Amino acid sequence: MINVENAVQKITSRKNPLCAHLRNLATSKSYRDECGEYICDGKKLLEEAAACGAEIKTVITSSGIPFPVPVDTRVFFAQRGLIDSLSPLKNAQDTLFTCVMPEEKDFAHTNGTHILLDNVQDPGNVGTILRTANAFGIKSVILTGGCADTHNPKTIRATMGAIFRQDVYRMDLPELTKLRNKGFRFIGAALHEDCADISSVRLDDSIISIGSEGRGLSEAVLSLCDEKIKIPVVPECDSLNAAVAAAIIMWEATRCLH
Repeated sequence: MINVENAVQKITSRKNPLCAHLRNLATSKSYRDECGEYICDGKKLLEEAAACGAEIKTVITSSGIPFPVPVDTRVFFAQRGLIDSLSPLKNAQDTLFTCVMPEEKDFAHTNGTHILLDNVQDPGNVGTILRTANAFGIKSVILTGGCADTHNPKTIRATMGAIFRQDVYRMDLPELTKLRNKGFRFIGAALHEDCADISSVRLDDSIISIGSEGRGLSEAVLSLCDEKIKIPVVPECDSLNAAVAAAIIMWEATRCLH
């Protein structure tokens, strides 16, 4: 356990350079990308990060940390009011920390089920989908178009720790086209008349594409799809929340394996 009295340094001023750094990480994607670092909120996420071997750079807390963190992590103590002022989220917790962004990996999967998100812009939806994908053993989540930043603090909180475990890739259309040319099977979720009922199509060993709830899949992504599926809903319903639709699809894909 790390006791606050043994912390390397105490921060008392909101003008401290570290405070400015944390605020910028919380609010600016370009700053996060430039620094290669992102901010997270809460002891539970910190414990998940430590357990998963994430590279934790800095911790700032108003209380003790009742579990080990890497020995080279910088730990600071601050009063709760200062932490509240730095937290990127409304319901601030007593601990903030930053992690180094992992290096981008090449897409190496050749089988299994993958989820492709096309222009899903809400951070909460993207985070929830990452959490659900991890729960169902989905091989990877691929983001294309204007999807929310996976290192947005709202996205990270919604993942409930899955951000440290789930494989995530960001790809453009040419990269997706290369996957299709390599033999990957693309399935698109839509509400078109010619879509097959979700229960009638095998969903494993495929890349299942889900669009935003407002616009659905883009024409570019739809053109990659070998098959199109729909979740049966009553006629009065024109769409489902993207995270809800993704959860139903992932459950169905997992059910197909049994």
